[in-house]
Amino acid sequence: MDWVISDELSLTVGTVVGWVSAGAMIIGGVIPYIPQYRQIKKTQDAEGFSLLVCLALLVANTLRIMFWFGKHFEYPLLIQSIIMNITMFIMIHLCVRVRNRNQLLQARQRIFTDFDIKFFWNWNDFQSYIDCMLVFTILSSILMYVFIDKFIFVEIMGFLAVFTEAMLGTPQLVKNCKNKSTEGMSLSMVLMWTCGDIFKTLYFLFREAPVQFWICGSVQVAVDVLILLQVYIYRGNTDPQRVRLHRGD
Repeated sequence: MDWVISDELSLTVGTVVGWVSAGAMIIGGVIPYIPQYRQIKKTQDAEGFSLLVCLALLVANTLRIMFWFGKHFEYPLLIQSIIMNITMFIMIHLCVRVRNRNQLLQARQRIFTDFDIKFFWNWNDFQSYIDCMLVFTILSSILMYVFIDKFIFVEIMGFLAVFTEAMLGTPQLVKNCKNKSTEGMSLSMVLMWTCGDIFKTLYFLFREAPVQFWICGSVQVAVDVLILLQVYIYRGNTDPQRVRLHRGD
């Protein structure tokens, strides 16, 4: 009788841990953007946040959603991608509104349908960002529909999805190396990313997610650790240009 109770208790604990881990996986990725959103809204200054971060995450998570149709993985990872895309659009909406409000001179409106590569992802209206991602989503959906039976294509799309997200920290790493300084970079933000990426990679391993997930997750953790190592190496160094550095800029 004791072993029955023990098994039931283990099952209950395991279920609770599984649900907590899944919940953390779903909402954990968007938490760092909450204080960023509040800061931009409070200061009415969006210059410190790069919209390229939003572009990379929108592309990565859209490809991950397409990958799910070719190779089903856990629903929490799929839900996470959907929530992250919604979060990025919310961030873009706020940044565009603040940037337009702070514009001293009314310049010519730049929109997606101008098809001007010089102003790509630097448009003046929120609708342009939606239109761009809508086109990207339609094209990727068509490709997935046509080549869904091609194993190599499906695997490549899955790799591109997680690899794009894994490379988010690389521009930050390069800038730190170039300036020989980490001045202006938020250490707490990098620590938050590192903890989140470690948890995410372990989740991929333990839940037996597709191999692309944990390989690129490991790369992402490695980039985070290198950035933290730069903080130690460049301690005491100051950037003469006082460039504000942000992950993904």
